[in-house]
Amino acid sequence: MDQPRTAGEGNAAEHDADPVRTPSAGQAGSRSYPVGGVTDRPHPSEGGVAEQSPARPSDTGLERAVPGRVGSGAAQAAPEVVLVPDTALPLDAVPRVLVSHGCWYPSADPGGRYVAFICDRGGVPQLWAGPVDGDDVHLLDTELDPVTEVAWSPDGRWIAYTTAPGGSEHTRVLCVRPDGTGRRVLAGGEPGSSAYLGCWTHDGSALAVTVAEAPAHLPPAGAEAGAGLSGVLGPGAGAASPVSLASDAAATVHPEGWTVRDGRATLLGAPSRPTPPTTRVTGVPTAADPGTASTEPTPRTLSAYLVDPDGSAAPVLLASEREAATLRVCDISRDGRLALVRRGPRARREALVVRTRDLRVTCAIPVADGDPWIGTFAPDGRTLWLRSDHDREHAALYAVALDRRGRRLRLTVAAQRDGSGLELLAVDRDGRGAVLSWNVRGVSELEVAPLVPVPGEARGPSRAVRLPHEVVTRVAVTADPDAPVVALSGSLRRPGVWWLPQGAALRTPWTSRDEDVVAPGVHRPVRPVPVRPVARDGLGLGGWYYRAPGRSPREPAPCVLHLHGGPEEQERPVFDPLYHELLGRGLDVFAPDVRGSSGYGRSFVDADLGRGRFAAIDDVADCAAHVLLEGLADPLRLAVMGHSYGGYLAMASLVWHPELFRTGVPVCGMSDLTTFFAGTEPWLAQSAAHKYGHPEHDRELLHALSPMSRVDALRVPVLAVHGEHDTNVPPGESEQFVRAARERGVEAELLVLRDEGHDFRRADNRRAFRRAAADWIQRHLTG
Repeated sequence: MDQPRTAGEGNAAEHDADPVRTPSAGQAGSRSYPVGGVTDRPHPSEGGVAEQSPARPSDTGLERAVPGRVGSGAAQAAPEVVLVPDTALPLDAVPRVLVSHGCWYPSADPGGRYVAFICDRGGVPQLWAGPVDGDDVHLLDTELDPVTEVAWSPDGRWIAYTTAPGGSEHTRVLCVRPDGTGRRVLAGGEPGSSAYLGCWTHDGSALAVTVAEAPAHLPPAGAEAGAGLSGVLGPGAGAASPVSLASDAAATVHPEGWTVRDGRATLLGAPSRPTPPTTRVTGVPTAADPGTASTEPTPRTLSAYLVDPDGSAAPVLLASEREAATLRVCDISRDGRLALVRRGPRARREALVVRTRDLRVTCAIPVADGDPWIGTFAPDGRTLWLRSDHDREHAALYAVALDRRGRRLRLTVAAQRDGSGLELLAVDRDGRGAVLSWNVRGVSELEVAPLVPVPGEARGPSRAVRLPHEVVTRVAVTADPDAPVVALSGSLRRPGVWWLPQGAALRTPWTSRDEDVVAPGVHRPVRPVPVRPVARDGLGLGGWYYRAPGRSPREPAPCVLHLHGGPEEQERPVFDPLYHELLGRGLDVFAPDVRGSSGYGRSFVDADLGRGRFAAIDDVADCAAHVLLEGLADPLRLAVMGHSYGGYLAMASLVWHPELFRTGVPVCGMSDLTTFFAGTEPWLAQSAAHKYGHPEHDRELLHALSPMSRVDALRVPVLAVHGEHDTNVPPGESEQFVRAARERGVEAELLVLRDEGHDFRRADNRRAFRRAAADWIQRHLTG
């Protein structure tokens, strides 16, 4: 991994920023949240302590921490809070669209007895809230824009969430009060803009958001990239970063797309309009194109800010990077001095410690892909707890000792497992313990562990938590360190939320029951069995095999190979309605992990880089050969399908191994890597260049890896599926593959799902997709 140079801090001030006040005890209790009105009445568990007003950013010194970073020497003007109508409804007023719904992504209130979560009982993922031990839940936002992330503020006043309007990949950030009032857009509300969640400050006074924008001016052609950057690392910082997050205040200008209102309000996330380069500002080189700067096309910039949901205080710039792949603020130290920022493309993620008063990067450490919430600061800000695979095959828990200025002193492994990676990390609010979720051959193992920041000091025993289902997808800590809330998925049920007080696994009353996973009279879910194929070059692969109900164990069956996306995703033993539909048609399903998948170590993830992609395509054929030789699948009745990168692999398998499959269903897949790079989102192109090859430097390789380059070899019918608003993999990728197939006399159809993006989130569209895909495959394998 490329690392930046280490240098002195120059004339940086030696004093620390003003401390941030933490909420009082009266703010941390559990509350009741009736629909339709705010209450100051304390919950009985608070013992009669009245709710107190939380500290605002102007009280904390946060807005003073970064003076003169945006605009003409003054702190950034306050964002415009866009109020939208309140739409909260109680449970009995919400039409139930799904027979069995899913609940996921929980975030707990300060007292730990109420949870905000995502639920699709109304047919689309929406924001809900309710008690962990009662069924009095309510819908906080009735709009049909799918919700993707949720975060309850530490002071309990707000619930922030990210939505995907129209199912697109351009998201926006909103806030609403726990009773459903005060709903407002914080960022990403303008057409063409995009924003997503970061963390809350620990007192709940401000929310970090990342917005996509384009700078008004870029470095002139031939200017030295990175010239004039501050933000360099001081002595002892350790690994260095290829991006600088600070520049001279005089050189920082408002992008053209920023809209100023009434002299104080700025709408974050307004669409940008490039202008001729008249003023030089800092250019940031990227790993995909190091040391270069150009004026056209204008690259987008990701910028992270702290925003006051009330709109009464100025936002604080925390980080900004041109041509960034990702930029997310994961934590702010309790005194406001330091920010933890996750940045970088896939397979080259980094954790940056950023000093908020001057935006200097003081520490950079490589971190693993996967969950973006990579770590948190200890209460005193002198230890950073981090999920990282630095110098390791599998991610572990690291303790990073920091000095007063945020520079790294030591890096030690605090918790690890041989052959298994740390997948989720959630640190208690008092910083004394953590909930760790380990990925053990695709199945989650959960433990509650004490945290000891001093090297060599004995760590107390951890406590394993028994889980009722196979996979943990989210952990939410509560006021009680021994009572976390987790989201679980399993092969025999839909996603749900469980409360784990003192190790007991209690299903929340609003989570669907196991027995309700499917409608009455429909076959029960199938528990898969692990399969371990071996590739032709000797590399061990993995996956899960689902046997259709009622079939003899030794009977070769019509079988569908389903390939996951990523490519860094991993096949997990969880209930998939698509697999259930296929199994109900008498079709077996084999879901393999070919090289490039996560869960098997860094070397396995990197095994498909560059020309290794050809071996990944062969892995698909080797996985098919494995189930054929084991007598599970019928060699004359094989189909292949997959989503996203899996859609690419499905197309590639059809043209590299045309004799193997009878049909294919690629979903949102790339058919030509050169046109994909030309049409995808800039941030995704940055990440994809590392995985597939650079669109300019590796053009010949990308052409050779593209299914369109071998489409003359296509022999079998194809059904391509795409979301009309997909900007990750534009619909043209499916259109050109179907068109080429038809021109060659091959049966081919294209199903375009309305109001969907790269992921299909609406119940009616998901149902239409499942049935169309199953009908197509059944007709060509058994018809």
